Amino acid sequence: MRLIRNKRITYGWLILTVLIAILTMRLAWVQLVMKHQRVPGSRHTMVEASLIQRERGIVLDSGRGHFTDRNGKPLTGNLIWTAVLFPAGEKELKGAHHQVAKLARILGTDKDQLLETWGKLKEPQLWHGADSRIPRSLSKQQIEQIRELELPKLKVLPYEQRYGNRLSGMQWLGFVSGQRKESLFFQDYPEISGTSGLEKTMDSLIRGEGPTIVYFPVNSTNEVIQDMKPMVKAPDNRYYPLRVSTTIDIDIQRGIEAITEKAGMREGAVVVLDARNADIVAMVSRPFYNPEQIHPKDGQWENRGLKAATPGSVFKLVTAAAILENGLSSPNEHFHCDGEFGKFGLSCWKKGGHGTIDLREGFAESCNVVFATLAERLTPQQMTSAASALGFGQTVGWQSQGFLGLRSFAPLDHEEKGTVFSGSVDASDAGVRVQTGIGQRDAAVSPLQAANAVVTLLHGGVKTKPRIMKQIRYANGQLLQDTTPLSERPLGNGISRETSSILLEWMEDVVQEGTGSSLKNRKWTLAGKSGTAQVKVKGRARNNQWFVGYGPVEKPRYAVAVLVENRSTNSSNQATEIFGQVSDFLASVEAGSGSA
Repeated sequence: MRLIRNKRITYGWLILTVLIAILTMRLAWVQLVMKHQRVPGSRHTMVEASLIQRERGIVLDSGRGHFTDRNGKPLTGNLIWTAVLFPAGEKELKGAHHQVAKLARILGTDKDQLLETWGKLKEPQLWHGADSRIPRSLSKQQIEQIRELELPKLKVLPYEQRYGNRLSGMQWLGFVSGQRKESLFFQDYPEISGTSGLEKTMDSLIRGEGPTIVYFPVNSTNEVIQDMKPMVKAPDNRYYPLRVSTTIDIDIQRGIEAITEKAGMREGAVVVLDARNADIVAMVSRPFYNPEQIHPKDGQWENRGLKAATPGSVFKLVTAAAILENGLSSPNEHFHCDGEFGKFGLSCWKKGGHGTIDLREGFAESCNVVFATLAERLTPQQMTSAASALGFGQTVGWQSQGFLGLRSFAPLDHEEKGTVFSGSVDASDAGVRVQTGIGQRDAAVSPLQAANAVVTLLHGGVKTKPRIMKQIRYANGQLLQDTTPLSERPLGNGISRETSSILLEWMEDVVQEGTGSSLKNRKWTLAGKSGTAQVKVKGRARNNQWFVGYGPVEKPRYAVAVLVENRSTNSSNQATEIFGQVSDFLASVEAGSGSA
């Protein structure tokens, strides 16, 4: 019996020893191996996850890539200093009554409101005031005053504000969803993704390697442990996030925004292209939007520079090009306009008519009778071919197949093709062609297309592809990818160099003696084409007002398209005036840079 008992004891010790060895090996495995493994569904290791359970973190930087203008000036990423409130009990706040009152004065808020907000906190929160969701930037003086208060539940931290809390017409830049970073970091950082504009089209390339977070150790009651230093966690990668250089000139962009604001322009767009290569230098869309505070129902985030609208007489560029290319008229052919076309209920914009005029004069005066007569001569194919050669009825923005591994890459988000003839109409009907030939009915053109058509003419009929993205660089400045300006001469039924030259001369006539004569005394000699389109807005008759053109005539530097939408039918052409102001501004910019 004693032998059996001894054997049992020996076996027991043996089993215990084996269990201890297994447990020791398991602990070693966790410490040496599993601590580096990521928690399923998380970007954190097991050790990091355990730390998060007893720490509270504030996201200071999303880690997302940034955009710059063509001169390297930042379009996103503005470092500010802001206050962070940590949860505090009602008793604690009452005990610091005088300091909280001083803090309220420093922050420019109501003391009772501050106490109410602070007292309800369950998590740390970046201070953004009661009337905003955007963290408030602190001045140097405010920072010093706050630190002097020595409030234990208040910190001042740096924070990356992606856009800045301001209205702008930069809808091409877009905005991101999930960018609200004032909340606590409990598990994983909320997914941030581009929702519109370049933020959307570049999303897969600029997401980065993760956020920068500052962690504060807390005790079991969620209070910050003051004698323990906070820890900052940030990605350590010299290549990411990427930096995207655009073709935009932010100074020109903001200058034109100011022009439209002062002019009282409510709806529409201004597009400025570099006449040398069709690069997008500025694209202003109205109404303005704030990318930090998006209200989807308002539609302010839509880029009207890319949306197709009824072009009115701007479309007469197409009709004139089709007539000249097909030899259906000559610049010296004469027409008689008495104010009425006599068919399809069409009349000229000038009461009593223009009398007897030739084709060149008809273009300068934008005579509807002349162009209705010409449109009747054209076949639908002749009209659509000329429109296509100028870039109408299609997207014109720079695109690439296989760019950095992407199957199809188009930086311009939601660019509309526009239309010449609707698929539901019979384009062989003369009435349809006549109305389309003067830019009414189903004709639709975007401001980008209109400006690009001018660049195409300046290039002798070679169709250009506007860029908005110039290059992509790694975080260390090393070049990742350049983009090359694209252009093509359409095969077959394009627009010849001769026709392009004639149309450019006629656009000069528009300013010198036609519908754009108010532009004669600007800083540059200008050329262009005006347009007024009749539209219906909520059942009311309204006008789209256009002016597209270029300058200076002697050495074209910029092509500009201005669209002012939803104007009163008896109002003057605001687009022409804004075109003149924009041209003067561009002339001043060029003179200042020594390029004029």
